[in-house]
Amino acid sequence: MSGTNGFSVSGYGPERSAWARLTARDSLVRRLDWPILLSALALSLIGTALVYSATRNRTELNQGDPYYFLFRHVLNTGIGLALMVGTIWLGHRTLRTAVPILYGLSVFLVLLVLTPLGKTINGAHAWIVLGGGFSLQPSEFVKITIILGMAMLLAARVDAGDKEHPDHRTVFQALCLAAVPIMVVMLMPDLGSVMVMAVIVLGVLLASGAPNRWVFGLLGAGAAGAIAIWQLGILDEYQINRFAAFANPDLDPAGVGYNTNQARIAIGSGGLTGTGLFHGSQTTGQFVPEQQTDFVFTVAGEELGFVGAGLIIVLLGVVLWRACRIARETTELYGTIVAAGIIAWFAFQSFENIGMTLGIMPVAGLPLPFVSYGGSSMFAVWVAIGLLQSIRVQRPMSA
Repeated sequence: MSGTNGFSVSGYGPERSAWARLTARDSLVRRLDWPILLSALALSLIGTALVYSATRNRTELNQGDPYYFLFRHVLNTGIGLALMVGTIWLGHRTLRTAVPILYGLSVFLVLLVLTPLGKTINGAHAWIVLGGGFSLQPSEFVKITIILGMAMLLAARVDAGDKEHPDHRTVFQALCLAAVPIMVVMLMPDLGSVMVMAVIVLGVLLASGAPNRWVFGLLGAGAAGAIAIWQLGILDEYQINRFAAFANPDLDPAGVGYNTNQARIAIGSGGLTGTGLFHGSQTTGQFVPEQQTDFVFTVAGEELGFVGAGLIIVLLGVVLWRACRIARETTELYGTIVAAGIIAWFAFQSFENIGMTLGIMPVAGLPLPFVSYGGSSMFAVWVAIGLLQSIRVQRPMSA
C-alpha cells in the first residue's frame, strides 16, 4: 500500500533500495579506519612540501621548471588515492580470487626489467621505461602480490575449518611462491627491495601460525644466503661500498660515505624547530643527493627540525598502530596475514629509510612510505591502505 506522498508505506519498491544504498554508504564511511587514513594523508601532504623544497632549485633535475616534481608528486598521490578507493570497492576477498592473475602479472613485469626495456637508476636495474618521462618499478607491486599470494595459500584450509594452522606442505608452497619474484629482483640487483620482501615473508609466517621450525629455518637460511652472496661476489661494487661505509663512516667521507655524512649534517643543523621550510642551507645548496626520494627525511630534519621530523615518525607510528589493530580484530586468518605483511613492510622500510639518514642503517635505496617522491612506491602504499581498509570494512559488525 502506498501513501499519497508517493513513498511506499510497506517499505518496498525503489524508495527502499535508494534508502538501502544511502545506509550502505553511511555504514561504509563509519566503518573506515579514519586515523590510519588521515595519518597517511598527512604524511603525503608533508611529503609534497618536502619534495618541492628539495627540487625547486635543482635545474639539472626539474628541466628548468621549479614545479616539475611538485605537480608529478601531487598527481602520483591522487592516483594512489584512486587506487585505494578501487581496492576498497573491490575488496580484499575479491582480490583473493584474482591472486594468480596478479602474481603472474607482477612476475612478468619484473622479468621485463631484465630485458632492454629495463632502465638503471642509481646503480639498480629496477625500472621499466614507459615513455614521456614516466617509469615503473615493478618490485614495489611484487611486495603486494607476495603478501596476497602467501596469505591465500596459508589461510585457505584454516579459514575453511580444515586445519588450525598451516601444515608443512602449505608453508613450503608459500615460500616457493615468494622465492620466484625475490630471486628475479635480486638479479637486478635491487638489494633494498629484497630486504623488504624478506621481512614481509617473515612477518607473514609469524602471523599465519606456521610451525616455529619454519621461522627459525628461514632466519638461518637468510643469514647463510647473505654470507654466500657476499662471498660469491654477487653484489655490485656500489652495494659493497655502501655496507663498507656503514661499518666505517670515516672510510671515504668524500666518496662512498658522502651521502650519509651530508644527511647527518643536514638533520643535525635543524635543531629543535628547524631552519624553516624552504630555508635549509644544505637543501638549498644541494649537498644531499637524491633528497626528494631516498633522503627526503633530511629535508624534514633540517627545515622542520626535531619537531617536524618527530611528527613524521609519530604519523607512521599511528599507521602501524591502527594496522595492528585491524590485524587483531579481523576474524579470518587471510585478513590477519595480509595486514601483518603490510605492517612488516611499512615498519621495516620506514626504519631502514630513516635509519640510513641517521647513519644507523646501511644505505639501501628505499623510499619513505607516503613521503618520498616516486609513483610506483606511492601507488603501492596506497593500495596497501586500501587493503587494510577493506579488511576493516568487511569484518563482522560484532568485531
